[in-house]
Order: sequence, then C-alpha cells, then structure tokens
Amino acid sequence: MSEITPSSVIENAGQIKEPGIFEKLMNVKVGIISLPIYILLSLVVLMAAKTGNLPNDMIGGFAVIMTLGIVLSELGMKLPLLRNIGGPAILALMVPSFLVYWHVLPPVVIDSVTTLMKKANFLYLYIAILVCGSMLGMHRQTLINGIVRIFIPMIVGTAAAIATGLVVGVALGYSVHHTIFFIIVPIICGGVGEGILPLSIAYSGILGHEAGTFVAQMIPAAVIGNVVAIIAAGLLKRLGERHTKYSGEGVLVKSNENLANMPSAADKPIDFSIMGAGLLLACSFFIIGTVLTKYIGIPGPIIMILTAVIAKWLRVIPERLETGAFQLYKFIAGNLTWPLMVGLGMLYVPLKDVAAIISLPYVLTCVAIVASMIVAGFYVGMKINMYPVEAAIVTGCRGGLGGTGDVAILSASNRMSLMPFAQISTRIGGVATVISATILLQMWH
Repeated sequence: MSEITPSSVIENAGQIKEPGIFEKLMNVKVGIISLPIYILLSLVVLMAAKTGNLPNDMIGGFAVIMTLGIVLSELGMKLPLLRNIGGPAILALMVPSFLVYWHVLPPVVIDSVTTLMKKANFLYLYIAILVCGSMLGMHRQTLINGIVRIFIPMIVGTAAAIATGLVVGVALGYSVHHTIFFIIVPIICGGVGEGILPLSIAYSGILGHEAGTFVAQMIPAAVIGNVVAIIAAGLLKRLGERHTKYSGEGVLVKSNENLANMPSAADKPIDFSIMGAGLLLACSFFIIGTVLTKYIGIPGPIIMILTAVIAKWLRVIPERLETGAFQLYKFIAGNLTWPLMVGLGMLYVPLKDVAAIISLPYVLTCVAIVASMIVAGFYVGMKINMYPVEAAIVTGCRGGLGGTGDVAILSASNRMSLMPFAQISTRIGGVATVISATILLQMWH
C-alpha cells in the first residue's frame, strides 16, 4: 500500500472535477423533478399534442394538467409578490384560462382535459377524497365543534357582504336591482353548476329572456370574487405566520383540551395498503349523497359531509380505515391540487365573459363584497372562540366558484384540511342564496 502523505492528499484534491453543466442542471428542480427531466417529459406531451396523438382520456388529461401544474405552482411559490398572496393558486388557475382565451392550446389538449375533468368527474373525486379524508382524520370533538360554529361567521359574513355590496354598488352608479341580482348574488350563490346555472333558469322564467344571457351576465362577478378570495386567503396565511395568535394552522375551533387537528391519523406511519380502503370510503360517501339527494332534495355534497360526520360521531368506522382515508387525502392534496387548478382554469374560468363586462366600478364592487365578508368572518371568529384566520378563510369560500373556488382558496392559504367546513359554507350558503334570490326576484320584477 502506498503511503498517504499530506502532499498526496493535496494533489488528489486538486484533481476533483467541478460539476459539469448537466450536473448543475440536474440540481435545478421544477417542483421535485430535475429541470432536464421535466423538459424532456414536457416535450413528450407537447409533441403528442402537436401531432394529434395525445390520448383523449384520463392519461392525456393528467399528462397536460400535471405538466402545467408543476411549473406554474413552482413559479407561484418563487415570484416575489405572488408568493405572498397565493401565487401558486393564482397562476395555476388563471394562466391556463388565458391560454384558452388566446387560443394557444391545441383542441386535442382541451378535449383531453375535458374528458378528465367533466366526463371522468375528477373534480368531484378530488373533493370527495379531501372531504372524507380530512373529516375522518380529525379529532372527533374538533369536527363537531367546527360544524356547529361555522354557521355563525357564515351568516354574519353574508349579511356584511350584502350590505357593503349595496352601498358600494349604488355609490358607483349601479341600480339596487342590478347590484343585488347580477353582482352580489352571483358571488355568494355557490359557484357555476350549483348556483349560477339554476339561477339563470329561474331568472329566465321570471324575466323572460334566454338563460344563457343571464349566465354571461353573472359569471364575471363570480370569477372576480373568486380571484379576490384567493388573494385574501394568501394574505391571511401571511397574517397567521406573522401573528400566530390568530392562526390555528388549519384548526378552526380553539379547544381548552389543546387538541391537535388530526392527532391519531397524522401520527401513524404511511401504509399504502389502507389507502385503497380510504378511496372506497370516499367514493361510497359520495354515492350516498348522490342517491339520497334525489329523495330529500339536499345537495349531494352536503349529504356526503353529514354522513361522514355521523359516521365519525358514532365511531362506526374502524380507526385503521380512518387513517387510510386521511393518508390518501394527504397524498392527493399534496400532489394533485395544482394540476387540478390547471384543469379548472381551462374549463371553468371563462375570460371571454369576464372581459366583455368588466369595468373599474364593477371590480371595486366585487372586491368590496368579498372583503367585507372575510373581515366579518375574522372578527366574528375571534368573538366565538374560533381561530380568526381560519374562520375568515372559510367565510371567504362563500365568495368562491363552488367546489372549484374552495380548492383554490384553501390551497392559496395552505389549509386544505378546512375543506369540509368550506363545503358547508359554500353549499348550504349557496342553496339558501339561490332560493332567496329567486323568491325576491319573483316579488320584485
């Protein structure tokens, strides 16, 4: 053996090669993927789309939304201003919408994403997994307390939104009638499918015009309100980080017992074998809601939530299966949220309708409506032993695009565990708004 001397060590150290360009590029990450690999995978999807060979199924749809979702969320997390106001959600939602508006995307791309999002119903699968997983993973008392108390900031926030919207809208030149039925109501009605479409049919029957005309008039308010709520959620997240006394870090209700939000499930080691059971639970609860809504008239997502709450309250689901549902929820929320936002932006945010009706007074009125709702939720939450940041975020979901908006708002604030409460706020509040607006318009016209 040769003798190791200080001089030989120095000589060998000098021979260590600096990393080459490729090695340096491999250390640059887009999400968790190295830049060269991401570029290669993106080129595969792009060439398939350009040549018309992109599969018009879930495979093609996932390839598109994953490719865009990874890079847009990464940009949103790193751009200086956007990262503080929910940048990943804003970019993942709005950039694809602009690409569709500018006709940049080939038709085969839109077709594949449509198949995934609408025909395969990926959005509802995502919501079902998040609702069931987050609820079954919560501490039982935390869940029950949250369900009971969330109605208070929701009602007060809605009242504040209506009052503020009327004051600002009328002051900026809109009539009371137009402000209520075409700005305030579209923002708080629970989204497009569950709110605006039923309203458009009701408006059509009462006022005598085509339903499509009313859809085009109402969607811009809902879209603008949703963007405002997303930005507000990002700002609330920052507020919670700077002033921790206002934030429960995803826990809605304060507890004297100092309960963690998901103690039993979060502390368990990852077990892939039970995630399949979690998926079955989510699908089963969703199907229960779908079936029962035909008989009792309550929206399916609300029945799904109530069924899960009852199952949690009665402890009828074994703890191991609850853990499986929770772990599946963490996987889906951690990997598919931003890609899902891409699909929502492509198909559910019609910039053509927004551009046709947008004006400064219109935007200011929408901002005032959503801002007042969130501020009211914050202060009411503070008074009734809820964490103000979480109470404000859930209340702000009233200003979102239904399930689409809930995902965007909660992802911007990094509080996907609040999905059950957001769904209650959105769905129940939306149904109440649709019914009330229809009755009021019938009396007013």
